[in-house]
Amino acid sequence: MNTQRWMSRQFFSFFVTWGIFLPYWTGWMIHAKGMTISQAGLIMSLGLVARGLSTLIVFPFLSGKFSSKAILNGTAIGTLIALLCCIPASSFTSLLVVTLLLHVFYPTLMPALDSAAGVLMQSNQLKNYGKSRLWGSIGFVMAGMTLTVFTESLGDEVILWALVLGILAFVVLGFMHVPIVLLEKPQADETKKSGMLKLFRIKHFGLVLVIVILLQAAHASYYNYGYIFLQEINAPKYLIGLIINIAVIAEIIFFSIADKSFNKFSVGSLLTLAAMGSSVRWILVFAFPNVIVFGVSQTLHACSFAMAHYAFMKYLIKNIPYEQIPKAQGIYSALALSWSTAVFTILGGYLFEIEPRYAFIGMIISTIPAMLIAFVYRNLELKKEADVAIPFVDIRNES
Repeated sequence: MNTQRWMSRQFFSFFVTWGIFLPYWTGWMIHAKGMTISQAGLIMSLGLVARGLSTLIVFPFLSGKFSSKAILNGTAIGTLIALLCCIPASSFTSLLVVTLLLHVFYPTLMPALDSAAGVLMQSNQLKNYGKSRLWGSIGFVMAGMTLTVFTESLGDEVILWALVLGILAFVVLGFMHVPIVLLEKPQADETKKSGMLKLFRIKHFGLVLVIVILLQAAHASYYNYGYIFLQEINAPKYLIGLIINIAVIAEIIFFSIADKSFNKFSVGSLLTLAAMGSSVRWILVFAFPNVIVFGVSQTLHACSFAMAHYAFMKYLIKNIPYEQIPKAQGIYSALALSWSTAVFTILGGYLFEIEPRYAFIGMIISTIPAMLIAFVYRNLELKKEADVAIPFVDIRNES
């Protein structure tokens, strides 16, 4: 089978649903279920805590017991059940419970897919990660653009039904043929000798992890309050989906050229550029709270998210052994994409209620340190290259 096409299809089908969930779920709770901004922010933050526990503990454990296909199918079915439980939920408590259940299953699909891509890359069955990943971004854009049309005419209640339909399609696709290597269960001896703490013995893993944690945390306000912020600055509702998806279009462009244009860039250089772009992005949103500048700032998502994620994947594929990829993905998803974002979601919600713009400028308290640490890491890489390039000369043989 065409492995590149399979991986592209899986990324596309998942991110179609992610394009519904990520920008619109908070708005759905507020407008369709009557939650306040602070209540919705708290629910999402606690959901991110559950997501972190799932991806840090449950996903690596399952990866040591089951094949990639079994994990993808199991978590997809669990996601569908959790979404169906959201239909009758109407109180704060019931929404909190079903959202926690949803976060146990749903976000686990992301590290599961990236782990599958990493395994396929290392087994030489997938040639270009960026080429397949960009189809995920295309799916994200298509979902957001299409959903806007329906929310305009049918209201925000349609958000849940669109998500249910998307996950149902992902479940169906999951039972089709997959690359043979993803059907293989991990070997017991490999699982025993690849403890999670051993990852931190790999050179610079901890340093790179800190940088991506800080960079991904800075998206908290955008992910959870960007939709509401656009309403605050009087963006036409029919344009909100387009404005949100400018970021993903920029992401698509980046992933489409990443393997060729950024292949020779070091991980440190990529992370430094990502941190610089992220800082500029949030400063622009704060300084110029209007629709046009917000739209322009969205193009920097190519740096703040896509370049940072690509840099981590590049480091992972180059430095992490095959059997430890799921554990590395679990740590990344838990700490960078979940817990740090949960903390900054609460911070962003507090700042948003004081002044919406503050929620975005507050994010530079993570991007500036990320930029400084990334610069240090880049210098360490350059020093290593210089040490390798300069041959050793034994002066004892000099006359």
